[in-house]
Amino acid sequence: MHYDRTDARILEIVQKDNRQTSERIGDLAGLSATACQRRLKRLRSEGIIEADVSIVSPKAVGRAIQMLVLVTLERERADIIDRFKKAIKSSAEVVNGFYVTGDADFVLYVTARAMDDYEQFTRRFFYENPDIKGFKTMVIMDRVKTGFAIPVEVPSES
Repeated sequence: MHYDRTDARILEIVQKDNRQTSERIGDLAGLSATACQRRLKRLRSEGIIEADVSIVSPKAVGRAIQMLVLVTLERERADIIDRFKKAIKSSAEVVNGFYVTGDADFVLYVTARAMDDYEQFTRRFFYENPDIKGFKTMVIMDRVKTGFAIPVEVPSES
């Protein structure tokens, strides 16, 4: 995957607000709207831009309980890891899932309407899964920063 200084500027712009028109993004990046559209299409097709999303307030849609859950597997085997990754992807309650190093094998960001719902989720998702050794839940008191913006390094001129 290759990108240049202009692509880096486009990435900075769309990470702040991807609802801007190609004309506006082009103006900010010093391009025509058509050139900007071509670059955005290439950045998406190459996987540099993975998704265009809206960040929804969990509380506003009735998912006021938010947790970070540290999950430890019984064994670290490829088939067990792959199976758990698949379970994460298919669970609506799991908003984000990360395979990590350290004390846990996975860190999950989970939302629920109420603690009763989270308890039902834990029974179904963790207790009924023989591959799970244990999990620790940390309830989020306040979501201090929300976003997915990645600092974009400007490539050096070659």
